[in-house]
Amino acid sequence: MKDFVEYIVKHLVDNPDAVKVSEVVGETTVVYELKVAQPDMGKVIGKNGRTAHAIRVLLSAVARKAGKHATLEILE
Repeated sequence: MKDFVEYIVKHLVDNPDAVKVSEVVGETTVVYELKVAQPDMGKVIGKNGRTAHAIRVLLSAVARKAGKHATLEILE
């Protein structure tokens, strides 16, 4: 799933080399922390957070198919 998030975000931003995704595994949830270059932050979040919401929905769907629960945090 980490590769899935990385793949989506790298195709959205202008500087794909700056995309970093880290995985924090908890008891019931996996949290993916996303870091991108500051100029690309707006592209990842989108207007009114719609792009970020869409990425979270896709991640949630993939995780549930695998029988897990996952969330995405976008870090500055």
